[in-house]
Amino acid sequence: MRHDEHHRIHRSGWLRAAVLGANDGIVSTASLITGVAAAEASRGSILLAGTAGLAAGAMSMAAGEYVSVKSQEDTEGADLKMEAEALENDREEEERELAAVYRDRGLDETLAAEVARQMMQHDALAAHARDEIGITAELSARPLQAAFWSAATFTVGAAVPVVTASLAPVSSLLWAVPVLAIAMLGTLGALAAVAGGAAPLRGALRVCFWGSLAMALTAGVGRLFGIAL
Repeated sequence: MRHDEHHRIHRSGWLRAAVLGANDGIVSTASLITGVAAAEASRGSILLAGTAGLAAGAMSMAAGEYVSVKSQEDTEGADLKMEAEALENDREEEERELAAVYRDRGLDETLAAEVARQMMQHDALAAHARDEIGITAELSARPLQAAFWSAATFTVGAAVPVVTASLAPVSSLLWAVPVLAIAMLGTLGALAAVAGGAAPLRGALRVCFWGSLAMALTAGVGRLFGIAL
């Protein structure tokens, strides 16, 4: 009987960017709207701040993700180039290095040497990338994917507080926006935990705590230093 295992590690790249983008979109935009509303600003000023925060945040998330993940991709590329040159210049030494990796993982010397020989015959560069350097196809850097998911989910997350600010009475924004944001954060945290194979309640509580803290601090700043606009 075949035993199928559905691992989740292949999701880690886009899932991290998506969760980060959505979380940041909800927290930063809701906090911004809450802070401006606490300063007794007009609806126009609140919407302007929220919309500007949405646009700027989405672009910032995309650029930040792309630059950081691209740096990782460049590092991986440099390591692979170095390994390819080493394989071309001294293949036997590289095979011994690979055998040493397998010995360190528990194989005896004879078996480690045989496994290294066969892996070198099959795909030497892939074997060294995976087993010596730690680069795999599932976890390799994908800058465009990370930038897209981060910006897209930021926009979706940020849009909800902005829409709420446009529809709800101004007098209720100080509680309506945070309550809705916390509910969204809890749902996001639970879904992300389930997608990653973790406990949903713990994931929900974690993001709700930090989101609530951010909105409370921003509202306090708005109330303390704000002026009616």
